Amino acid sequence: MSDTIPLLDLQAQLATIRQDVEQAVLRVVRQQRFILGPEVEGLEQEIAAHVGAAHAVGVSSGTDAILMALSALGVGRGDEVITSVYSFFATAGSIVRLGARPVLVDIEPDTYNIDPEGVASRLSPRTRAILPVHLFGRCAAVERLAQLAPGLPVVEDAAQAIGAERLGRRAGALGRAGCLSFFPSKNLGGCGDGGMITTDDEELARRLRALRVHGQLAEAGRYQHELIGGNFRLDAIQAAVLRVKLPHLERWTEARRSNARRYRGLFAESGTPVTLPPEEEDGCRDVFNQFVIRVSAARRDALVQHLRQRGIGCAVYYPSGLHQQPCLAHLGHHEGEFPHAEAAARESLALPVYPELTAEQQQRVVDEVGTGSVL
Repeated sequence: MSDTIPLLDLQAQLATIRQDVEQAVLRVVRQQRFILGPEVEGLEQEIAAHVGAAHAVGVSSGTDAILMALSALGVGRGDEVITSVYSFFATAGSIVRLGARPVLVDIEPDTYNIDPEGVASRLSPRTRAILPVHLFGRCAAVERLAQLAPGLPVVEDAAQAIGAERLGRRAGALGRAGCLSFFPSKNLGGCGDGGMITTDDEELARRLRALRVHGQLAEAGRYQHELIGGNFRLDAIQAAVLRVKLPHLERWTEARRSNARRYRGLFAESGTPVTLPPEEEDGCRDVFNQFVIRVSAARRDALVQHLRQRGIGCAVYYPSGLHQQPCLAHLGHHEGEFPHAEAAARESLALPVYPELTAEQQQRVVDEVGTGSVL
C-alpha cells in the first residue's frame, strides 16, 4: 500500500545526504586505497572523539569487534565470560568461538539489560570478563558491574547504542573496551558490514590493530606474526560513507529521542494498554535504536500480524533467549530458568522510530496498535 510505514527507512535518510555519500565513495575509488588507509584512520579519530575514548580501531563488523576485544584480553579455552541471556546471537557466539563458556544472566524486567545482581551470583575463579549489552540503545549499569568485580574487564556490546550515555560518559567509554556495529540498521549505519572497538587502553589498542591483520604487530614488520589474528579490517569505502554520516548522528539521535517522547504522549492519550520503555535515569541518555513496547503474550503475535497487514513495519527483538538456541544446548539451561528474558521474548515488539518518521505517521502507528490490541 502507498501509505506503508517501514520499520526503518534508509531511503529517506539517503535522500538528505545522497550527493555527499556518492562523492565519498567516488573519492575512494579514485584513490584506489580500499583497505585501511586514510579514510579508516580518519573515521577512527572521529569515532574516538565522539565516544570520548583515547583509541578506536576499525574492524569488519560488530560481531568481529566482540570476538577481537575478548581475544585481545586473553579470553580462551576454559574461561568464562558473563553476559546477558537476551541479545542477538553474536554476543554469545563470539564467546563460544574462542573456546570459552558464556555464563548467561537474566535481564532486568524493565530495561532489558543484564541484571547486576544476577552477575554477582555467577562470578567464579574462571570468569575472565563481563560482557553487558546496551540493548535497544540504553546503557547497562556498567559501573555496578565494575563494583561487583574490581579489576575484571568489562567489554561493552554497544552495537545498538552509539551516542548513548550513562552518568556522563558515552557507550564505548564505560568499560575496558566498547564494541560498535555499523550494520545498516544501526543509528550510524554503513553501506554494508563494519564495526569499531573503542578503548582508553593503549596496549589493548595495539593488540587489536595487530589482530585485525592476522596478528602482525606494526613494529614487527611485514610477514612477522606475533599473534594469531584474522582478516578483520574495515573497508575504506565503509569508512568514507560513515564519515559522511557521523556529523549528522547527533541530529538523527535527537530526532529518535523526540519521536520516543511523542510516542509516550500519543499512547497516553490513546489509552491503549501497552507498556512503554522506561523513562531515562538521571544522567543518562537513551538513543532508541529500537522503540520497544510490550503487550500481553496472548495478544502480541496477533498484533504483529495486524500491523503488517496494515503496512506498518514492526519486529520482535528477540523471539527467544540465547539459552534456547539449539547450538547452545550444551550449556545445560532449561525453560523457565530466565523468566524475565522469556517474558520479554513473548511480549515485546519494536515500532518504527527512525529520525525521518513524521508525527502523522506516528499517530497512525499508535492508532493501529490500538485497533490491533482489541481485535
